[in-house]
Amino acid sequence: MGGMLQRVLSPLAVFTPAVLALVFVPMLLEAWRAASNESAQLKRGGIEAPHDVYGIMRVAYPATFLGMVVEHAVRGNPSPKWFLAGLALFVAAKGLKWWAILALGPFWTFRVIIVPGASLVTTGPYRFVRHPNYIGVVGELIGIALVTRAWVTGPLAVLGFGLLILKRIEVEERALGEYNEP
Repeated sequence: MGGMLQRVLSPLAVFTPAVLALVFVPMLLEAWRAASNESAQLKRGGIEAPHDVYGIMRVAYPATFLGMVVEHAVRGNPSPKWFLAGLALFVAAKGLKWWAILALGPFWTFRVIIVPGASLVTTGPYRFVRHPNYIGVVGELIGIALVTRAWVTGPLAVLGFGLLILKRIEVEERALGEYNEP
């Protein structure tokens, strides 16, 4: 019995911390960058938009990934094809997200903070799509759902966080219109 349990837990004992690191190390770097940019935005006269869902997002975002990892611990490791597909999607999504972060430069924050009169960023991925960061976030969620075989928590995470993103976009668009009208 002990040998069988050890065989089952052994791959999970390696895989689970690797997935956690894959998700949470970049998340910590993003949190550091966002906090630094938020402070700079406020010093430049930035105004935080009202009615934002950031308070919910800051808990829901990491919680969705943790939920998928917990489901993974129950289901076990995915097949190599699902793992590789999910990993490729996650890396591509993270790349898109960082392209957006770098294009926004000091304007990229977790909170919706608008500096009145600042020009709208139209470089990088913003040349092609209005909200590439959020496309990246959805890709991250789907990618980790595939990596972890989170067939229940993955779709729920994408749906739930997707609804938060839609609300966030509404807040951003309203704030951009209010504080940056020509």
